[in-house]
Amino acid sequence: MKKMIGALMSLTLGLSGPAMADPKIDNWHTYHSMGCMMLGECTEGVNKIDGVSTLGKGFSPFADELGNIFESLDLIGVEAYLADAKYFKHNTRGLYDVTRNTFFLNKKYLDQPEVLVSVIRHEGWHIAQDCMAGTLDNTFTAVILQDGTVPDWISSTALKTYKEKAAPYEAEAMYAAFLDGHTASALAACASAVPMWETYEPTPLTRIWLNKNGFIR
Repeated sequence: MKKMIGALMSLTLGLSGPAMADPKIDNWHTYHSMGCMMLGECTEGVNKIDGVSTLGKGFSPFADELGNIFESLDLIGVEAYLADAKYFKHNTRGLYDVTRNTFFLNKKYLDQPEVLVSVIRHEGWHIAQDCMAGTLDNTFTAVILQDGTVPDWISSTALKTYKEKAAPYEAEAMYAAFLDGHTASALAACASAVPMWETYEPTPLTRIWLNKNGFIR
């Protein structure tokens, strides 16, 4: 699994001269600034999440659920970060980088625990979808839930909001954002020694993918 941020930090610590400065960002809240954060080149105001306590007391009502999520992320090697709002495009609350297996939350929403918890559930579900595609070591994701599981109104909203190919994946994540423990359970299945597709019955298309790539027969 790629650990770009960790590798860059190790390189910096190994230098005998002064610490390397962050690249200059001319325009914040852009894909450029988000990319700089995701690549680990921009580190100022980007802090690793070491459990629920990192988020603050306002998240205490969700401590058990979030604790389970962060424990699973640690087991599967996905690192989670809190980052300054300036890195994110406007209205972006969080994101999962499927290429580097890193997860970023926008600090701007720390004073809205319910909102940020829904973001953690949403993006955490995308991590579970990454796991369902056989391994986190590739850049593929797979739909987890059977047809008809996600309510029609959520599926319709996803179709209006996202491109057609992305809509089924986003609909699942939108659904997970509303449900206590739904994402935590999926990530626990990902972190288990048992393959995730033995806990969640694969959809027909996901089964074809897993079979084609040698994960099941």
